[in-house]
Amino acid sequence: MAGRRSGESTPRSISGPQAPLVWKFGGTSVGDQERVLAVAERMVAAQRGGRGVVAVLSAMGKSTDALVAQAAAISPNPPLRELDALLAVGEQISCALTAMAIASLGGHAVSLTGGQAGIRTDATHGSARMLGIDPARIRKALDDGAIVLVTGFQGESCDGDTTTLGRGGSDASAVAVAAALGARECEIFTDVPAVHTADPRVVPDARRLPTISPQEMLELAEAGAGVLQPRSVELAMAHGVDIHLRSSFGTEEGTWIRGGAGDFEVAGTAAVAGVAHRRDEHLYSVDAPLTSVAAALAGRGLALGTVVPGAATAVTVPGADPAAVAAALDAAGITLLGREDLGSVGVVSLGLARAPEVLASTLDVLAAAGITPRLVTTTPSRVGVLVAADRVDDAVRALHAALVGGESAGAGRTAA
Repeated sequence: MAGRRSGESTPRSISGPQAPLVWKFGGTSVGDQERVLAVAERMVAAQRGGRGVVAVLSAMGKSTDALVAQAAAISPNPPLRELDALLAVGEQISCALTAMAIASLGGHAVSLTGGQAGIRTDATHGSARMLGIDPARIRKALDDGAIVLVTGFQGESCDGDTTTLGRGGSDASAVAVAAALGARECEIFTDVPAVHTADPRVVPDARRLPTISPQEMLELAEAGAGVLQPRSVELAMAHGVDIHLRSSFGTEEGTWIRGGAGDFEVAGTAAVAGVAHRRDEHLYSVDAPLTSVAAALAGRGLALGTVVPGAATAVTVPGADPAAVAAALDAAGITLLGREDLGSVGVVSLGLARAPEVLASTLDVLAAAGITPRLVTTTPSRVGVLVAADRVDDAVRALHAALVGGESAGAGRTAA
């Protein structure tokens, strides 16, 4: 990115006097009335300090899950257009209540839906792609002295329909809004204090990373690290936006996701950035041409993962709910022959083609732990292994201990 020197470690200020602070608050950050008031206080304080504030909000707590459950109770395969209309309600509630909280503190806020904020998408309900953002209404509200609250996770198609961006889409909304407003950074407030080298609930001594490159963060997110939606990292890379991930419950510095903070060339080294996992990764057996399976999944916004040819084709659909996969196949008249419930572990290291020892070590560590891989895949930056669901945590701990190390082993290391 322009103006970045190799090795630079200090956070950059937002460029230009007119660029506002762009914040995103996750569901736990606005999970109840007390948290909504705390978020409102933070915004009012920032505005009174002389900064414009635009905040993208998720739905409160688990309200999106509750809406999904209500839809499932009515229909196992609801029309996606209507499901989007239902799920968009959660973020609207968060924004409206937060605007009320700001007013109670003597401030002024305007809540905007994705469409009102100028977020335009294609018509792929459930996993829409953003086509662009016209921030004119956001800018006008800022010029009028308002704190602007934008519903995350949603936009509007060219037909005027409400669309959603997929699970975790509020992260992508926030980065896209930051880019549209000319901001060079986007702060994402969540319920974790930083990005770690593994899930600290599984590996207690996993290290906090002060900084991590966007490439490594993208691989970790794709492998199951839930701290950021992969699309948000892709958008940040494409538009030159730094992401600052931090906790809304404390004052810790958190993690900066940005490029240019490491060595001249990091790809090809044997350094392992981290280990991510999913406890629920399924291998589906289907009796249909692969092209038909891929089309059926794509029609429901689901991406085909690994394919294992055989008498019956076996496929993975990373991160997808089994009910959604079954509904997509059923709607296309494809018979689901079976499902093997597994878990996945991903070891992230840039330039694996030039560091083959990472794959070899991964397999050695699993063998020593008595864990038999069901399937092994590689990309230029990640080793992925499917294992028995009840051995996922064991695999994560063994691989992290051998390939990454804990707090004491990695003191002072910064991923890049």
